[in-house]
Amino acid sequence: MKKTFLKALPFTTLCLAIAFSSCNPKTDKGAQSTEQTDTLKYNTTIDGKAVKLYTLKNKSGATVTISNYGGRVVSLLVPDKDNKLTDVVLGYDSIGAYRKKGEPFFGALIGRYGNRIGKGKFTLAGKTYDLQLNDGVNTLHGGTDGFFSKVWDAKQLDGEKLELTYVSKDGEAGYPGKLDVKVTYTLTEDNALQIDYLATTDKATIVNLTNHAYFNLNGEGNKTILDHELTIDANAYTPVDSTLIPTGKLEPVAGTAFDFNKAKTIGKSIDEQDEQLKFGKGYDHNFALTHHDGKTPVATVKSPVTGIILEVYTVEPGLQFYSGNFLTGVDKDGKGLKSYPHRSAFCLETQHFPDAPNHANFASTVLKPGETYKTSTTYKFSK
Repeated sequence: MKKTFLKALPFTTLCLAIAFSSCNPKTDKGAQSTEQTDTLKYNTTIDGKAVKLYTLKNKSGATVTISNYGGRVVSLLVPDKDNKLTDVVLGYDSIGAYRKKGEPFFGALIGRYGNRIGKGKFTLAGKTYDLQLNDGVNTLHGGTDGFFSKVWDAKQLDGEKLELTYVSKDGEAGYPGKLDVKVTYTLTEDNALQIDYLATTDKATIVNLTNHAYFNLNGEGNKTILDHELTIDANAYTPVDSTLIPTGKLEPVAGTAFDFNKAKTIGKSIDEQDEQLKFGKGYDHNFALTHHDGKTPVATVKSPVTGIILEVYTVEPGLQFYSGNFLTGVDKDGKGLKSYPHRSAFCLETQHFPDAPNHANFASTVLKPGETYKTSTTYKFSK
């Protein structure tokens, strides 16, 4: 990635607790309209701050609902091949469920550092920082006190754009520097959800922001994503150890289960006898993207059931492909009391590489005072 640094500008922290009324889209079985979402179950107060549900809708009826608790994408309705709106992201029916221990980051904004940091340690300017361990011996998605658990200040700019801001204090979750963050969600007229990230700091720190939406293009609540056809524009990936921390190497995907340069179903190679697949219980790996200019799709996914196609665009150098291996379906606490079983969703998390602060050969994630972290990712839907 060509990380963009701009002259630092002060952020204005804004809070507008406005919940927009929902629409009445046409839905099929398994899809959930925003009208069916009981917004009262999302409206509450956490740590003295108001939590609300916000709705973005374009002229074609595509709709996304977002909570300012963790910046969660709660639902995302897009038209299928029959022009019926289908909810393609997993989630819960109430804020309480998002706060339970062990919740898998459904739809959340992830920071300060997306993905894993080995043994929860990194060294910056000669000082070693200890982070919160929440994934065995490692730190995952910012730690137990990550951005996914914060109430963001929200401002709905118009019917298709939501701005979220958050100030992370120096030392929060173990990270140095006060970090001012702004994330803007935009639902475009061509059915794309664009996410723009900005951040500044008053002390050298590390930053790696992403979104953790769980997708099922058959419709959330469908039991599998193994029938989805996937393409990833990457000639290499970063292999991991048994705790899913990168070894520091880049391995070619050619001739392996990790080669998605030509479209194939997610399930085609997922159960091959491969040590890497054993470590991740399937795919849970970072791909080194060949093109990441924001104009070329880095990944394309198609559902054989709904005909919905997802294209991912980003300026990030890496893409974490996760095949929902740790979903269990034990609890029926998904939307509409659905269960979300093993491999019933996938994630495509745009990012810098996992554990980059501990690998000099990986692109740097260091942000310094006077610089601005700026990145963008778009999830575009068609049929």
